[in-house]
Amino acid sequence: MLVSDAMSTVVLTIGPAHTLRQAAQLMSARRVGAAIVLDPDTFGLGILTERDILDAIGAGLDPDREPAHAHTTTDVVFATRRWTLTEAADAMLRGGFRHLVVLDGGEPAGVVSVRDIVRCWAPAKAAADAPLPV
Repeated sequence: MLVSDAMSTVVLTIGPAHTLRQAAQLMSARRVGAAIVLDPDTFGLGILTERDILDAIGAGLDPDREPAHAHTTTDVVFATRRWTLTEAADAMLRGGFRHLVVLDGGEPAGVVSVRDIVRCWAPAKAAADAPLPV
């Protein structure tokens, strides 16, 4: 299976000045666990995850005042649609993260998460484990 089979094409893009609360509200409304942060003036393309927001709030920071760019991961590992799910999972394990931005022609085309990979792998595993008909 390929990343293109699993990725979410619902891409939430926010700006670096969005507050963490605004980002959380948008992520919740779209039911996604990460937002792509686009800042062409500084770092380009980054990612803000639910974990980043949780860590900031847990540290006592005000989500109404904290800008997304202060919590954005800018050294992003990008996947392509043609990566296998195993390649994506390996990259996540090596990097210690749960989301990969998928690029197509240099533009964000989607996001693939650990949940997306499990959603694809679980039925395949169940089918492989099913007893053969007698």
